[in-house]
Amino acid sequence: MRLKDIQKQFHKELDAFYATEEVNSFFYMLIDVFYKVSRIDLAMDTELEIEDDSAIQKALKQLKNQKPIQYIIGETEFYGLPFKVNKNVLIPRPETEELVEWILKHNTETDKINILDIGTGSGCIAISLAKYFKNASVYALDVSSLALEVAKENARLNDVNVSFIEADILKTEAVKDVKFDIIVSNPPYVREKEQVLMKPNVLENEPHLALFVKDDNALQFYKAITEFSVHNLVDKGKLLFEINEFLGNEMIRLLQKHQFSNIELKQDIFRKDRMIKGVKN
Repeated sequence: MRLKDIQKQFHKELDAFYATEEVNSFFYMLIDVFYKVSRIDLAMDTELEIEDDSAIQKALKQLKNQKPIQYIIGETEFYGLPFKVNKNVLIPRPETEELVEWILKHNTETDKINILDIGTGSGCIAISLAKYFKNASVYALDVSSLALEVAKENARLNDVNVSFIEADILKTEAVKDVKFDIIVSNPPYVREKEQVLMKPNVLENEPHLALFVKDDNALQFYKAITEFSVHNLVDKGKLLFEINEFLGNEMIRLLQKHQFSNIELKQDIFRKDRMIKGVKN
């Protein structure tokens, strides 16, 4: 079957759900992954054919059912690095890249520091930091053994050393023998009542364990991690969070309550309150 005919089929079946350019992007991504055919290859030979279209037809059906393309191909990119993803981890977001950028901006590549990423998921934060900070000792914690399997694979993929810890930050001290210069976390922060604001492809495919918190206890992870950080950060150590855009003021008060100083609330590229940083006194 001609690839050009399959591309027409993609538009016929998907244009009602996605923008035209997004459909093209899906198509070119899939033919590259499944058939090692690039966009340039197809432009140079519009009559290119494939013998077995079962893989791309399956992907087309999944796209119609709103399955994220990253889960279909099993990979994505974060901060310029490749990452494997599956249903056990969240798909890394551009806003989280900004959190990594914020950390890199205030530290130098040769710093000999200890870093802990709590709720690591795919490992995108920890691995990106380990790639940049050559002399750092990076630790990554998650409650999900399945998520940690993905994170460990991503550490190997990106050739970095990260110490992975399976633990529940709500129930354990987790790391007792190490003091950290930086603790960073992108924990679950979407309140259940905010599910109505989310796209169906997120709700139906991404792990709810990594997304949602109870409406009446929206800061439960932030409280636990902040209390943990009071005891596990070095003096002048930094605590950084990705946060719910509607809870910026509550987060400022939480850090103030625990005697953090130099508190900064930072907006993301969409001008929403998305990150916060505090320094341990």
